[in-house]
Amino acid sequence: MSDVLKGKTVLITGGTGSFGRAFVDILRPREVKEIRIFSRDELKQEMMRIELNEPRLKFHIGDVRSRASVDAVMQGVDFVFHAAALKQVPSCDFFPMQAVYTNVIGSHNVVDSAIQHEATKVICLSTDKAVYPINAMGMTKALMEKVAQAAARTTGPGATVVSTVRYGNVMYSRGSVIPLFVQQIRAQESLTVTEPGMTRFLLPLSEAVDLVLFAFEHGRQGDILIRKAPACTVADLAAAMKTVFKSTVPVKVIGVRHGEKLYETLATREELRRADDMKEYYRVAMDSRDLNYSQYFTEGDIHEAEVDDYTSHNTNRLTVKEVEALLRTLPEIQQALATS
Repeated sequence: MSDVLKGKTVLITGGTGSFGRAFVDILRPREVKEIRIFSRDELKQEMMRIELNEPRLKFHIGDVRSRASVDAVMQGVDFVFHAAALKQVPSCDFFPMQAVYTNVIGSHNVVDSAIQHEATKVICLSTDKAVYPINAMGMTKALMEKVAQAAARTTGPGATVVSTVRYGNVMYSRGSVIPLFVQQIRAQESLTVTEPGMTRFLLPLSEAVDLVLFAFEHGRQGDILIRKAPACTVADLAAAMKTVFKSTVPVKVIGVRHGEKLYETLATREELRRADDMKEYYRVAMDSRDLNYSQYFTEGDIHEAEVDDYTSHNTNRLTVKEVEALLRTLPEIQQALATS
């Protein structure tokens, strides 16, 4: 990867978020020419500028919703990592059109601009909630995947390569349940659990970054790269958090919130039928059917039903002890323990 990036300009949309900040740390030791951070958050940009003091880091205020601002930052860019998104399930459900403007139209702006400016590669970040979506965030992320694949399908040989990565919950990401549990434990409040048997994939941020690097090196036109991940129940996660922090606070069940599932799906059986199993990853090739509609109606696969979806219910289920061990590897948990 280092040789490929040498002398190149990299753009990270939503670059002040959890992924962007971690990915900058990966890029800085490499001989990149320039790293462009594109986001709406001027405060986080300023904090990042002061903290890193990196001359190759260039900060651009803008919004993926604005094609003009995307075109301006895309000039001379070689590689694009598209992380800008509205990600909170409740807020997207309350304001679904805002999710459409950012996650769908904004993604189209980024992908289309990258192709027009002849960037070498675009990698779009997606989520398990895009599979069988029941909330606006998942629905708009699913459409983002379709936008990326539609662009990939119509580009010619030697054109911009557009691929997508899909992963489950990133542990300790902003707005997720683990930092909430830390806050509740410190305040000696009950841990609020939606449904004890609910399962979720568990993925450290470092492994999410590894997936993007893997896609950068191995992603082909229209691919969706998926990181395999273990899962646990919400009840076991709460129990592990209490053990890690030596807490005796009670657990309070509050019920499933609007727009939540009992389990998440990372890959459908239809996708797995055409996927390459690459040990820690699945590579799902894009559906190569064209506008010849007869293929949609007259062709099928009698073996489709033999494959099951890849979900947080049927993946490797971690025990409380295993969840505890995984939690202790997180830098944020280590810092929280050191200051508690």
